[in-house]
Amino acid sequence: MYERQIVIEIIRGFQRKKKLLHIITGPRQVGKTTASQQIAEKWQGQVLTFSADSPIPPGPEWIQSNWERTQRLADKQRDDNDVLLILDEVQKVFGWSEMVKLLWDEVVKNDTAMQVLLLGSSSLLLQKGVTESLTGRFFLYHCNHWQYWEMREAFDWDFDKWIFFGGYPGAADFVDEVQIWADYVNNSLIETVMAKDILQLQTVNKPALLRHLFLLSCGAPAQILSYNKMLGQLHDAGNTTTLAHYLKLLESAYLVSGLELFKRGKQKKRGSSPKLILWNNALINAVSGITFEEARIDHSWWGRLVENAVGGHLLNTLGKQPYSMFYWRDRHLEVDFVVETARKTWVLEVKSGKSQTTKGMSKFMKLYPECTPLLIGAGNFELEDFFNKQPVTEW
Repeated sequence: MYERQIVIEIIRGFQRKKKLLHIITGPRQVGKTTASQQIAEKWQGQVLTFSADSPIPPGPEWIQSNWERTQRLADKQRDDNDVLLILDEVQKVFGWSEMVKLLWDEVVKNDTAMQVLLLGSSSLLLQKGVTESLTGRFFLYHCNHWQYWEMREAFDWDFDKWIFFGGYPGAADFVDEVQIWADYVNNSLIETVMAKDILQLQTVNKPALLRHLFLLSCGAPAQILSYNKMLGQLHDAGNTTTLAHYLKLLESAYLVSGLELFKRGKQKKRGSSPKLILWNNALINAVSGITFEEARIDHSWWGRLVENAVGGHLLNTLGKQPYSMFYWRDRHLEVDFVVETARKTWVLEVKSGKSQTTKGMSKFMKLYPECTPLLIGAGNFELEDFFNKQPVTEW
């Protein structure tokens, strides 16, 4: 079984001198549970695993009872190996972070021979919990959608195959039958995320609108759509504030992000038309119903898929450091992505077809000469080379 890098990172984390909670966050069906099982197999002591992924979310007493069971095992330990407690989908438990804080502080105080690994698939609820209750007590790991090099190593995929089918390892066995693959992604992945990670855990007054917004995003990958234009295409859309909120909910479930317009200084403002980026190209093509062969000969659509894959690659791999990600447009001139960190700002232009014009890049660099330009597909990186590199650190 393929082992992702996160497994080694977490095992090393447990070996550090300072005792911390270890938390894995990321989308559904990308291997968080598999990674925890691989960690459990390598663990020298006993392991207890429990999941809160049930139709009716359990209360905080669920955490307490499983925690106390683990403590009883730890108290009986006669060797130097800690007992490992793994709690999956912990964000579903109401008041989970307060209960974990209370119990963890006792573990540290008493130097109990146990370690804790928490897993969750809702970034919004996990982030709220760790920032409000667990400050200074945890280390966070991002287990994101599988990137090109991982699908190549695990399944021997070529670049075009990954651009179309994206990075869901559980769907890899179905790619020879595109309709079966699409049904699996729609029913087992998208619908599960909508029902369990958004609608079950958030207040959504118009669930049909949320679903329609997601479908609209899948039909417009890497495109800039004004909220007013969305209102014209969506039924019962309400107002732009509702759409912006629902887009944030889709982002919290690792489905769609709406990038804002890049501006600096006094010109900088919120509320710009979002550029829609899907976190995984599988989401786009499973919804669109297009075949691989049709997508490959449609140069315009393929270009959108490549550009979206670049945006998804950035969103999935930049999480280890503070960053902001934008697009830029001035009338008819555009650049695809702007990545801003505390140290440096990069401007990225993706070239996947015959057109090699860089007028947008030239205008941007005149306005912001301190930024660093990157041409992907021509110039700095060939496409495959770009997807094999870690953003920022290897640019």
